Amino acid sequence: MVTYQAAFAALTDPTRRAVFELLVERPRAVGELAAELPVSRPAVSQHLKVLKDAGLVVDHAEGTRRRYRVDPAGVAALRGYLDQLWDKALAAFVVAVEEEET
Repeated sequence: MVTYQAAFAALTDPTRRAVFELLVERPRAVGELAAELPVSRPAVSQHLKVLKDAGLVVDHAEGTRRRYRVDPAGVAALRGYLDQLWDKALAAFVVAVEEEET
């Protein structure tokens, strides 16, 4: 099960966040990601493992390579959490406005 806590924890690392943001654009293989980042292929693979374990990316075999893409379920977990916060913030804003009007 994907949790927003694991997803946010995985995204705290700047390089891992950069990997994720590249995958948001389109699916890529490890080598493609490493070519766009200042880290080695093994480092990219380690970051992908953390992102995969957090439920943010999935992979599939394409010949001898694996291609990674963003997992919509992981993004939905993040969005669900942020939507809850937003709803609570809006409700608190309404209460504050109503209290100020009285």
